[in-house]
Amino acid sequence: MPQRRAITGRSQEPRARFAEELRLLRQGRGVSLRGVAEAVGWDASQFGKMENGHTLGGPEIVEALDQYYGTTGMLLTLWELAVADPTQFREQYRRYMILEAEAISLWHYAVSAPPGLLQTAGYAREALAVGWLKGPELEQQVEARLGRRQLLDGGAPPPFRVILSEAVLRTSLRDVGAWREQLAHLVEMAERPSITLQVLPFRVGPHGLMNTAVMFLRLPNGRVVAYTENDLRGELVEENASVELLQRRYDAMRDSALSPAESRDFILRTLEEAPCEPSI
Repeated sequence: MPQRRAITGRSQEPRARFAEELRLLRQGRGVSLRGVAEAVGWDASQFGKMENGHTLGGPEIVEALDQYYGTTGMLLTLWELAVADPTQFREQYRRYMILEAEAISLWHYAVSAPPGLLQTAGYAREALAVGWLKGPELEQQVEARLGRRQLLDGGAPPPFRVILSEAVLRTSLRDVGAWREQLAHLVEMAERPSITLQVLPFRVGPHGLMNTAVMFLRLPNGRVVAYTENDLRGELVEENASVELLQRRYDAMRDSALSPAESRDFILRTLEEAPCEPSI
């Protein structure tokens, strides 16, 4: 009978485990943060933040560390688990995040902000900072939000339909450059075959979801759930009659939205009208 392996006592929480492995690998190599930076090519403070769990870094830096330490993809795997870990989201989002990862199709209505799956880093950072997040907690939530975008990548992403209220495109960021980047990103994402993006113009007037941002998820068993959200709270809606009512309102609103081609042109015009960075 094979001998049982001893329990290592290492963290089972993906983000903490990733940071722990980085520290252990560097200490095992007997190098300083500065030494790693000189060998790999990033700033030493970045590696310090990653080892302290304040940031996860990006896939490029993690791949470079995998090569440096000879861990043959192990660090990148841990990074992917940390990025996708639902426990890094606040409690009310966690069950929704698990279901979102399982969904075979998604459709969304955005009241005043782009859906998280389509947000850039600049938009996510400014939007989250408005909620009084700052420092490491802010950066963690930005990374968590960006990590969700992996759902739309890969060879067979789930179909994603998005309806943006015109208010989404009229509520700009204070950072002009970040706002233009967000608009350009929406145009780019609208060109993906798996994404259908429409704009609901102001002229449509009142409708059944005018105060409610909602995401619908179709799960592998055919069941549909909804997640509604405002500035104070989010609610996972699973009761069939309530989901059906939200779907009827969504369908009625979709019939009034611009076509995907018209919507893309609308966003492009908004981008053209957006102010540019002031020249120095």
